[in-house]
Amino acid sequence: MLAVLALPLAVQASPGFGARPASEASVDAARAALNRGDGIDAEMKLRAALASGASRRDVAAWMGKAFLDQGNPGKARAWLGPGDFSPETAADGWRALGLLEKQQGHLAASGRAYDKALKLIPDDASLWVEIGRLRYAGGQHRLAIAAARHALELDSDSVRALEFNGQLVRDRYGLLAAVPWFEQALMRDPKDVPVLLDYAATLGDLGRASEAVTVTRRVLELSPANAHAYYLQAVIAARAGNYELARTLLLKTGEELDGQPGVQMLHGVVEIAAGNYQLASDALEAVLRMQPDNRQAKDLLARAIYLGGQYRYATLRFSDDIARDEASPYLLTVVARSCEVLGERQRAGELLDRAARAQGPALRVMPHQGRIGELLAAGQGAEALAETEADRAADPGFYDNQALAGDVQLALGHPGAAQERYAAAALIRMPESLFLRRFEAYAMANDFAGARDLIEGYLRQNPTSRPALRAAARLAIGTRDFRRAGAILSWLRDNGGSRDVQLLSELALAEMREGDAEAAHGSARRAYRLQRASPLATQALGLSYAALGIRRESARALLDKAEAMTGKTPLIAEARGMLHKPS
Repeated sequence: MLAVLALPLAVQASPGFGARPASEASVDAARAALNRGDGIDAEMKLRAALASGASRRDVAAWMGKAFLDQGNPGKARAWLGPGDFSPETAADGWRALGLLEKQQGHLAASGRAYDKALKLIPDDASLWVEIGRLRYAGGQHRLAIAAARHALELDSDSVRALEFNGQLVRDRYGLLAAVPWFEQALMRDPKDVPVLLDYAATLGDLGRASEAVTVTRRVLELSPANAHAYYLQAVIAARAGNYELARTLLLKTGEELDGQPGVQMLHGVVEIAAGNYQLASDALEAVLRMQPDNRQAKDLLARAIYLGGQYRYATLRFSDDIARDEASPYLLTVVARSCEVLGERQRAGELLDRAARAQGPALRVMPHQGRIGELLAAGQGAEALAETEADRAADPGFYDNQALAGDVQLALGHPGAAQERYAAAALIRMPESLFLRRFEAYAMANDFAGARDLIEGYLRQNPTSRPALRAAARLAIGTRDFRRAGAILSWLRDNGGSRDVQLLSELALAEMREGDAEAAHGSARRAYRLQRASPLATQALGLSYAALGIRRESARALLDKAEAMTGKTPLIAEARGMLHKPS
């Protein structure tokens, strides 16, 4: 009888026969909003759920995610930090807390939160992707790769797992190898905006501009006014030399991406092209606040300041870089030109001499800062070697340990040992900087076959890489394949390298060796006009005069000047031999 009487009471207490509580419906609607990436709508629906009787612990996980989507970590922490989640939402709550901790740089705390989520849902592929990303951020590179593989083992159709594996493959093997991974992910979900953006960026870097633009337009159909899509379109336009279009597209991003160095760098480039030198300077200063050691940004900033007529400011802005001997040859030259305008010719000459001395081979190992750099600079190579080898043995799966150990070996003149460590680093990722160091190790060892295999493999995956093409030209010159060297260097000159003094000087040599002294003279003259203090350009122009049998006194003066800067070289000796022959 009691059970019979209880039934009508239960029915009366419910919102309707077979209906769900309003709070549950609001939570479901909020989760759908989160899936759309709409954190604001999710927050509103979750507040409605609270008003309808949901407890704080029922909505804490989702409210934290909503504030994360809104870019409000403070409010997200208020909901996620206590770790008070209902059993049904606990896994999502710990995952959201793990993401929050990672975003704020608390990697150990992030790992603890993810561990709690893993105990609840150990076979969730997307969770393993998040764990893999955390490991990668923390330098546990091999463990990150293992996590990515495990995610695919758990769910071979997981879009997030396919995307993450594609990103890792791109870092390890190159652009072309990553394309099938992104295409597989899009086969599972053609409307996934993050994958579409990654796919478009990869196609753009491969030089497949029209395909990349098509993909970004698809993104804008799915996500109108998407700032990332407009940014990618702006990059493609800038690469094509259409800076006006690039500037227009960048304006469409609003301020959403202004905290990203690459975006500000592009702002700087397009504003220089538009003649807005103060705006360019502002953007490039923003880059340097985020990346103080970004040499490309410093060079562009110097150019913007100089073109804006702020000559005195140019000498003041970069005085510390010059004093610390950290200025690039280009930066030294720009400041020297500013000194010339100000009438400070002696200072200008000193800086131009430093710029000339700073010019070395096209490819060289960059000096390291920090303790290892200090040890090498002080001649304490044995100590640097011991320290880097100890780090490498302690954590061989950390990219930096392998790469830095290779740098020390190369600095000490051990190219074989350096190559071994670089190869281990390349199993984790292969950025252009590592490619250059591997090439330098092959060059030091005179291993032309190894260098050729390295270059060909890298260019297959990254066919538009300028550093790799420069390396290919350098190798061609080293093996006396001057026709190939000339073809590569001519292409680089015609596609953005027309003001590269070193490139033009190398092209002059290749043209000379191919028997085209007139073309060599033209290239050398352009290089010398761009930078009269360049020993490479000075030598090339002197050699071209000697080869043509013209302006013999000028040729001797140029060769004397080049020899004073660099010492005797085979090319200078060759040119002098030509001058000794009767005209």
